[in-house]
Amino acid sequence: MTFARELLGLLVPVECAGCGLDDVAWCASCARRLAGRLWRCEDRATRLDRMDGRGPLPVWTLADCTGHVRRAVVAWKDRGRLDLTRPFAAALGSAAEGLSVDVGAGPLLVVPCPSTAAARRRRGGNLVDALAVGVGNGLVGAGVPAWPAPVLVRSRGHDQVGLGARERARNLAGHVRVPTRHRARLADRDVLVVDDVLTTGATVAACRSTLERAGARVIGAVTLASTPGPQSVPRLPPARECPLGDPSPGRVVRGLARG
Repeated sequence: MTFARELLGLLVPVECAGCGLDDVAWCASCARRLAGRLWRCEDRATRLDRMDGRGPLPVWTLADCTGHVRRAVVAWKDRGRLDLTRPFAAALGSAAEGLSVDVGAGPLLVVPCPSTAAARRRRGGNLVDALAVGVGNGLVGAGVPAWPAPVLVRSRGHDQVGLGARERARNLAGHVRVPTRHRARLADRDVLVVDDVLTTGATVAACRSTLERAGARVIGAVTLASTPGPQSVPRLPPARECPLGDPSPGRVVRGLARG
């Protein structure tokens, strides 16, 4: 540790956003909680069932939003810990390299869920944009043509924190849209949605509906973490990888099929 860092630590004490360990922003132990494979979690969300008879939209996540992970995510989003943006995006990008994505013509568009203007001002931007860049980089590193595309905006509405499933859906109704200038690039394109935490699925569902109305095909979503539901399927440890295309939630998978 350099003298400058020691002096800075005295003036502005640093602790791990997950466990509180002194003198480190994000310790190795907490980082390992975001170092596994992506696994399916759409069974946890109540708002992801599709109205056309197909199963819920596939969603992949990296960790349970509990304990140290939840503490770190809250610090990142609401307590100014922007120093977590880079390690979070890098962790999700590394995990995204394990997704085998079947896309149509043109690169896959990786679309971050939008924040309200008030949230962007409070947080210093839409933090999910960085996660989408990380996912895009991971896919490209695995040989999948992908491009981050922040094409959604959210107007009005309140922060989703503390709202139940119905309140979240009502809060988002009609407030997620695609600006006219972005509509042409979405027509007949495959899209992967990215968000920070999957809770009820209301945000991902609203984004999916808006993107599909603009002509895109939403093939799934990826989140940094997900909140365990009351009847969640326990996830398997990362060492057990399921066959390509296995649709079972709660399992580690690599396949991300179109449709």
